[in-house]
Amino acid sequence: MDIHLLIDNLTNPALLFFFLGIFASQVKSDLEIPKNSSKFISLYLLLSIGFKGGQELAHSDFSSEIYGALIIGFLLAVFTPFYTFFILKRKFSVENSGAIAAAYGSVSAVTFITAISFLDMEKISYGGHMVAVMALMEAPSIIVGVLLMRLFSNGKRSTKELLKLIKHSITNGSVLLIIGSLVIGYLASDAQAAGIKPFTTDIFKGFLAVFLLDMGITSGKKIGAFIKKGWFALLFAIIIPLINGCLVAYISGIWLDELGNRFLIAILASSASYIAVPAAMRIAAPKANPSLYLPMALAITFPFNITLGMPIYMYIVQQTFS
Repeated sequence: MDIHLLIDNLTNPALLFFFLGIFASQVKSDLEIPKNSSKFISLYLLLSIGFKGGQELAHSDFSSEIYGALIIGFLLAVFTPFYTFFILKRKFSVENSGAIAAAYGSVSAVTFITAISFLDMEKISYGGHMVAVMALMEAPSIIVGVLLMRLFSNGKRSTKELLKLIKHSITNGSVLLIIGSLVIGYLASDAQAAGIKPFTTDIFKGFLAVFLLDMGITSGKKIGAFIKKGWFALLFAIIIPLINGCLVAYISGIWLDELGNRFLIAILASSASYIAVPAAMRIAAPKANPSLYLPMALAITFPFNITLGMPIYMYIVQQTFS
């Protein structure tokens, strides 16, 4: 691996703020980001990346690259929760297995945003349509996870309840905002986009740094209690994302040509949702333990991907890039 990729990533100011958050939580500091501010920043990041993606998409020709990425994203969102469910069911209940499988089939918008920052730092181009791929991958994994729980659980859910859940997964705030921002960015003219560029672009990295600081504080508080739950969940939260990311980084060249797009699809394959899926599982699987699936995605998989995962996936993509 080109060591400079790892060094550049680990010395990224936004990532260092994440480590600062973890350190603050471990030394019992009273440092915290107010909840309302944290929510605003997360909404801002989704709005900004969606809008910029829509702008990129408006200037793109609908090619096989775009269709290929959308198809790969959808298949990953369906297949990943399906195969991980049967691995998890060996150790966990049906409800916990379904919830965790849905989380790992879905995606982390913050990991995706951090990956885009990484590409910008390395001056590697990528397609705006990758934002649409990310949005597409949210709902299918939730639906597959719930269907698997329904199939293997003694309790039955009515069709009405299932339709309500599907609607919830599609209209979830993060999904709705990223799709809506993408459409607005696509419709906006260049002059209109330039008018709000100071908001959507110029302050983006600063807000990302503050948000990752908050994520570090949250992760640091959860990681200790989670590790006590056993090694299986810990290893799963590292090995499964690593396998998914490496495999997709390697084979994505069959369908995709752009280096940046291949890297981002690998990141999406390896990430896990800790926002949309937990919100959906409160309705779908009230018996599932949030102190299990939430720390797995947030305190283990997320830090792994933004520190070691990204350089590894980029190395594989570069080695197989022609």
